[in-house]
Amino acid sequence: MPRQETRLSEMVKALGDGRERLSACLIVQDEQDNIAGALDSVSFCDEVIVVDGGSTDRTVEIARARGATVIENPWPGFAAQRNVALDAARGPWVLELDADERVTPLLRASIERLLASPPPQTAIAVFPLRHWFLGRLLGPSGKYPAYRSRLFKPSVYRHDEARGVHEGIEPRERPAVLEGELEHQLARTFGGALRDAWSYARLESTHLVRPSSGATYAKAIVLRPIAKIAYRTVVERGWRDGWQGVLKIVLDASSDALVWALVLLGRGGAPPSVDTNQGMDSSAAHFGRRPSGPPKVVALAGRGAPAETARTWLEGLRAQGIDVALLSDENAPTGSIPWRRVDHLRPMPTMRALDVEMQIRTIHAVVAFGQRALLVWRFLPGTLRPSIAGLDATTDTEQPIAEKVMCG
Repeated sequence: MPRQETRLSEMVKALGDGRERLSACLIVQDEQDNIAGALDSVSFCDEVIVVDGGSTDRTVEIARARGATVIENPWPGFAAQRNVALDAARGPWVLELDADERVTPLLRASIERLLASPPPQTAIAVFPLRHWFLGRLLGPSGKYPAYRSRLFKPSVYRHDEARGVHEGIEPRERPAVLEGELEHQLARTFGGALRDAWSYARLESTHLVRPSSGATYAKAIVLRPIAKIAYRTVVERGWRDGWQGVLKIVLDASSDALVWALVLLGRGGAPPSVDTNQGMDSSAAHFGRRPSGPPKVVALAGRGAPAETARTWLEGLRAQGIDVALLSDENAPTGSIPWRRVDHLRPMPTMRALDVEMQIRTIHAVVAFGQRALLVWRFLPGTLRPSIAGLDATTDTEQPIAEKVMCG
């Protein structure tokens, strides 16, 4: 064994001796080719819960042979099935993964380190998800680091069973950010990739409100997918992952368009009277997240005085219970405000940094400090520069404003 891996194993063992208990939770169905690898990657957990939705292959047999507690439960939907696993878990922390995912050694070490000394008031953590697609490990085309909230306390968080898909948990606080990654095996063949895109679109289409406007269909089927391909290929630099990366982006956008084509053809969608999106543009809301907890405010500032002013301003917000973060090209900002460095304060690097912050926890407002940051802010797409009415760089955060911001 290489010396570096030996040191990592020794560190993991030492951390595991005194950490809080951890339960791994998987929901599966007909995964005999994948489940053994997933279970091996979570062998460090104190218990493994597998909820099977009705497999007709050897999935249940393999899981039991590897020591997992198997619960056989007819498929009720993603969120409900995940909650069945949470209810069976006995540890104060759970780690969720699917049969086609693997915990890497570095992520394991990071999890062990967190559970050995959990920060006060922390009930959830996020870490990167990285995709394998047609034999290639994807980077920007797979939205890497693609943070996911899969490690949390089930006493605090549960899945929303009203959601048929996108059942992932949205943090109600700034989560702990872990190192390492969860590797996800997507399609191994082109035919498999097409089947995955079709399956996603068919499932997603059954959970949408049917729009009454033709313009909404045009936007969702034509304009938004084209914009998505351009943004992810150029701005997010998906082209760097070669033809596999470009194909992944095109398939994702095509699947999004297919969702609305199915709704248009009457093969999906709830009646227009069922307002599940609460007045939002449904073509945008169906792919979005449903944030909860206090709002998150991100300050964008250049180095020097603007960064220092932004830091002080954010400290005032944080003292009132608001989640905050600073994006800057400052080398080493002072204070304890969560900070993400932007190597060059220009539109494209800033977009990528904001996208990562949005993955960690939904951003409610981006506020610019200084002329350079303001110029960059003006070039950002609307989705990456949300705002809260009445909140800007001139707002006095030493005065009570939490109620205003919470309602904004």
